[in-house]
Amino acid sequence: MKSLLLITALLAFAAQAAPVTYEIDPAHTYPSFEADHMGMSYWRGKLNKNAGTIVYDKATGAGSVDVKMDLASIDFGLDAMNSWATGKEFFNVAQNPSATFKGHFDGAKAGVPTQVVGELTLNGKTRPMTLAIHQLKCMPHPMYKRDFCGADASGSFNRDEFGLGAGKEWGFKMDVNLRIQVEAVAK
Repeated sequence: MKSLLLITALLAFAAQAAPVTYEIDPAHTYPSFEADHMGMSYWRGKLNKNAGTIVYDKATGAGSVDVKMDLASIDFGLDAMNSWATGKEFFNVAQNPSATFKGHFDGAKAGVPTQVVGELTLNGKTRPMTLAIHQLKCMPHPMYKRDFCGADASGSFNRDEFGLGAGKEWGFKMDVNLRIQVEAVAK
């Protein structure tokens, strides 16, 4: 009888500790960014369309992230700037329609990761990138009755390393700051 209880308890624990796959909710996930404008100001924008999955083991803090961002959905709040950014002079979305970020959780404290270590693929080039996780919370979704998680993360990259050096000759700084809020629902 003790063996049966022990096996049942171990199976229950294993079920709780199993990684869960979450689908990113595109209606609540918007990677946003800011980029220098000749040292005078910062242009800010966001990407309105994205998709992907997050695998997360709440017991250990282990997991992975796989996100695809639609570059044609860039939104600076100014149509002329959106058209320029998606055109041949910058993203050239006809040739490179998306960017991807793939990584794994790292630096877990009490089962909550502190960063995502991965790679950003942009303009046909892949470079390492780490995102700091500022907040991560999971709870039952009030409408879907499934587990869902939300997080806020940030990082930066040098756009010149991706062949996106427009404006460099006019004094534009090449660093781009990212801020990503994401919500994802268990499959």
